[in-house]
Amino acid sequence: MRYKLFGRSGLRVSELSLGTMTFGEEWGWGATAEESRRMFDAYAEAGGNFLDTANRYTEGTSEKLVGDFTKSDREHFVIATKYTLWMRRDDPNFSGNHRKNLVQSVEASLKRLQTDYIDVLWLHAWDGTTPVEEVMRSLDDLVRQGKVLYIGISDTPAWIVSRANTIAELRGWTSFTGLQIRYNLIDRTAERDLLPMARALDLAVTPWRVLHAGVLTGKYQGRLSDGDNGADAGSGDGRVSKSDAKIRRNLEIAAEVVAVAEEIGCKPAHVAISWLRQRPGVIVPIIGARTLEQLNDNIASLAVKLSDTHMERLDAVSAFDLGFPHDFLANDPVRDNIFGGTQDMIDNHRA
Repeated sequence: MRYKLFGRSGLRVSELSLGTMTFGEEWGWGATAEESRRMFDAYAEAGGNFLDTANRYTEGTSEKLVGDFTKSDREHFVIATKYTLWMRRDDPNFSGNHRKNLVQSVEASLKRLQTDYIDVLWLHAWDGTTPVEEVMRSLDDLVRQGKVLYIGISDTPAWIVSRANTIAELRGWTSFTGLQIRYNLIDRTAERDLLPMARALDLAVTPWRVLHAGVLTGKYQGRLSDGDNGADAGSGDGRVSKSDAKIRRNLEIAAEVVAVAEEIGCKPAHVAISWLRQRPGVIVPIIGARTLEQLNDNIASLAVKLSDTHMERLDAVSAFDLGFPHDFLANDPVRDNIFGGTQDMIDNHRA
C-alpha cells in the first residue's frame, strides 16, 4: 500500500480506504463483529490506514466496532466519519447540516469511536436548508476545538462546494479538503462538474459504489432475458430485459471490463478499481466487503496496472454525453469564435 496526500493538506492516507458500512448486522446484510475484525486486520496488515464510517452506518455499530478495533493504536489510523443523517426519527433537529445536529452528532460519534478527535469529518449530504456560512463556521469551530482535524463534503452539488470553500478562504475558516462522490465506470456523471472542481480546488476524491453494486465484477453477464420486464442488473436474480437500453449499456461496459481482466490475468473487480485509481487527481477508492475473501480480492487490485490502451478502451466503452455547456464549449466552431483560430497555438497546462 502506498499513500497519498489528502487533497491540499499534508495528511497521508492509504491509496485504498476501507468502507465499514458492512460492519454490523443491524441492516440485515452486513458482517458479524468477528468477520469485521478479520477484514479490519487484513486491511491494516496490507498497510491500510484510512477508515470510512458514518454515524448512521448499521445504527451506530459501525462506529463502535471501528472504535474497538483502533483503540489500541488510535494515532496510527485516519478515522473518517460523517454527520447529517438522522439518529432519531421524527425529531427535526436530529438530522441535517445545521450547527445543533452537527455538535450532537460529533459528540455521539466521539463516544462510539472511543476517541477524543475525528481525523476527517464529512458532511454526509447537502440538506438544502442550512446556510453555507453556518455550515462552514460550525465546522471551523470544531477544528479550532481540536475535535476534528480535517473536513470533507459528500453528495453535494459542485457549485455549493466551490462556494463554501471560497467563503471559508475569504473568512479564514477551515476549508474542505476532501470530496466523496458516487463514481465508477458505469456512472461517470461526476466528470461533468464535481471532478473538474476537485482538481481545481485540490480536493482528495473518495469514490463510493466503485463496482456499481457488483455489476462491474461481471457476475451478471450472460443473464439477458427475452422478456420486457427483466430485473435491474445488480439486483434480484440478475435477469435483465434485452429491451432495456440502460441495462444493456451497463452490461456492455461490464463485458469490456471482463475482457480486459482476461487479457491481463486478473479479476474484473481489479480492473474496475484500477481504472479509478489511475484517473487524474487524488482518487482514493472506498472498498467495502461483507467477507474477508471479498476484501482481499479488492486489495489485490493494487497489483494491477492498466496500460494506456486498456484505459482508452474502458474510457471509450463508458463514454457519455457531458451535456451543456461542456459539449457546446468543445464544439469546433464555438472554439474558433472564442479563440479566433489560435486555439491550436496555445499550450494550456491546465487543460
